[in-house]
Amino acid sequence: MLSYNELKDQRIAVLLSGGVDSAVVVSQLARMGLTPDCFYIKIGPEEEKEWNCSAEEDVEMATVVARRYGCRLEVVDCHREYWDQVTRYTMEKVRAGYTPNPDVMCNRLIKFGAFHEKRGHSYDLIATGHYAQTEMDAEGRKWLVTCPDPVKDQTDFLAQIYDWQLRKAIFPIGHMMKDEVRRLAEEEHLINAKRKDSQGICFLGKINYNDYLRRYLGEQPGDVVELATGRRIGTHRGLWFHTIGQRKGLGFGGGPWFVVKKDVENNILYVAHGYDPATAYADTFPVHDFHYLTVPALPQRITFKIRHTPDCFSATVHPESDGRYIIRSDRPLHGVAPGQFCTVYDEQHHRCYGSGEITVSDPG
Repeated sequence: MLSYNELKDQRIAVLLSGGVDSAVVVSQLARMGLTPDCFYIKIGPEEEKEWNCSAEEDVEMATVVARRYGCRLEVVDCHREYWDQVTRYTMEKVRAGYTPNPDVMCNRLIKFGAFHEKRGHSYDLIATGHYAQTEMDAEGRKWLVTCPDPVKDQTDFLAQIYDWQLRKAIFPIGHMMKDEVRRLAEEEHLINAKRKDSQGICFLGKINYNDYLRRYLGEQPGDVVELATGRRIGTHRGLWFHTIGQRKGLGFGGGPWFVVKKDVENNILYVAHGYDPATAYADTFPVHDFHYLTVPALPQRITFKIRHTPDCFSATVHPESDGRYIIRSDRPLHGVAPGQFCTVYDEQHHRCYGSGEITVSDPG
């Protein structure tokens, strides 16, 4: 974390969510003798009462924390920007059969984007409760780097932000383990010290993701077909309710079944039978529109992630003439799906180079 001398003359905005992580960010800055301005970004869904959104409780928590440390709190309404940008992105991707990550785009377009346009531009630094770190190299370039807690590391969620956004970002708890953050919150007797972490997509609160998709895309029943035999085994309610590699929640007898392919044009969901079938794995896939964070190039040997888990994998990178990269993993991966972001790191899984979208993952 930056020192007091590095921060004392900086105007700092803290994105205060109501959760324990951002609350400890304020606490840590206050311990240094700093009084940042705090902002709660409103991005909840429409018809909040009907959707049982937790935004009201979040604002109450944020208000108590800000008041505790003598900080000003302002609610910034980015609802329209979220639904115009992130929701449209999500719906277009899932309708096309892809597996998008709205949280990745929320960081780029809303937390460091729309907020910056409305209020953040008046500040030198924007502090968040992300589990990530930054470091400067010998040439004065700022890198996004992983945190010590592999379970909580959120560099994959930040890998699509712009370089100017990274230069303004600070992550005051990024060097900590989650249990240390909880301990500090309890020592400070913060109101949300024992509050559970949010799960799933950032704005949904208590809303079920499939209910969210159903509200905006409806249902579109189609056939479920066993890939190996061509045998029809059932009906799905919409391809967007399923992801490549999915096993749970399919509801077909004689399982287990794994989702291995989507035929969007014919509205067919292909599945494979058995435990960990080979068709559910892939070791080579293309990535396009790679978004570079600090330097516009990738090394030949990398580590990478394709979803938000503690697991990272080693691979080689092969550039294509059309600007895409071919990622060749050292071992096969389960559930590689088009639309997922492949986040790329150095061989030590330390510095993050950025991320790109997986374009093809055709197991058969």
